[in-house]
Amino acid sequence: MQEEGSNNQTNKNADHFGALVHHLSLVRNKRCLMAYVYNRAEVIQNLGWTIKHADLPAAVKEKLSISENEYFGKHSSNLQSYMLDLNLDLAIDMVPPKDPYIKVRVLEEIGEVLLSDQIANLAMHSILFLKRVDAESFISQVFL
Repeated sequence: MQEEGSNNQTNKNADHFGALVHHLSLVRNKRCLMAYVYNRAEVIQNLGWTIKHADLPAAVKEKLSISENEYFGKHSSNLQSYMLDLNLDLAIDMVPPKDPYIKVRVLEEIGEVLLSDQIANLAMHSILFLKRVDAESFISQVFL
């Protein structure tokens, strides 16, 4: 009789430990999946900072799921609207420059221009020290 009780207790312990191991493996798998999803979300967010327009290249787009494509679209549109509200492009220099001024050479005659802190004469072939923020718009238009 006592042997049946101890054998029954051993079976209960085995069932308990089996259920515990199963539960712990489920919790571990859940943690691994959450880390994977979080890592993919970080990669998609970084794509929003590096790609200026909302259209992903086809090679990247085919590797994302439908929900990840929607997430990228919403994230990039929110990022663009935030930068438009600030009237500032936050994705220009991800590493801050050592010097706020840059040396530029004028490629085309522009004339006198009002900058943030001064009026500058942008004559052809002249070399000037301008604030990086002021020069960026002229650089993108290929005047400097």
